[in-house]
Amino acid sequence: MKLEGKIALVTGGSQGLGRAIALKLAENGADIAIVYVGPDAPAQDTAREIEALGRRVKTYVCDVRDPQAVDAAVKAVGEDLGKVDILVNNAGVTRDGLLVTMKEEDYDLVLDINLKGAFHMIRACYRDFMRKRAGKIINIASVAGLVGNAGQVNYAASKAGLIALSKSVAKELGGRGVCCNCIAPGFIATDMTKDIKADNPLLMQVPMKKMGTPEDVANVALFLASPESDYITGETIRVDGGLAM
Repeated sequence: MKLEGKIALVTGGSQGLGRAIALKLAENGADIAIVYVGPDAPAQDTAREIEALGRRVKTYVCDVRDPQAVDAAVKAVGEDLGKVDILVNNAGVTRDGLLVTMKEEDYDLVLDINLKGAFHMIRACYRDFMRKRAGKIINIASVAGLVGNAGQVNYAASKAGLIALSKSVAKELGGRGVCCNCIAPGFIATDMTKDIKADNPLLMQVPMKKMGTPEDVANVALFLASPESDYITGETIRVDGGLAM
């Protein structure tokens, strides 16, 4: 198995893309730390599925906006499972609206979770990655961070910032054998996109004329977490059916 003996920490790992990624990494040998906020039931359901695969799994309630909580969670993962080898920054929210009417607290919330949360997580793992001279950081961005999106100035800014952050981290840690890359999903069938119908004009802009699945994203995450991607860093891989070509 590609990831045998590896420990993967997945933020927002209880449902949606995070759940799919956590399961995919577990299927390929990794033990999983699920970091989440919100209802406990989805996290426990995901954990049971991972256990059924024969992998170790622990769940941690942690608000990634809080640097002390992040440090404590990463420390707990080390004590429970071992040092983190693969960090997947997937936690994210939207608070859509036109810029002229957007509340400042909605702008700040999206930036704090989507961008600053990833910063906190990377910083908490940084020294261990340097010492081990190995590690994989996978940041879940968005095509909105590449091309922008009307009504999503906060979300697009957070994802564009995440892409730039990833390139900078890749340059800082590349000499230590640590890879940092982004995945930029387009329209993926999750709760976030459940209201988008098949005949939606936005979906018609996708050359493949359909949404992707969480597994499409998880497959790319597996590649970036595996040894097959050891010479790839600072990249953003689109999983968008051609939307942002």
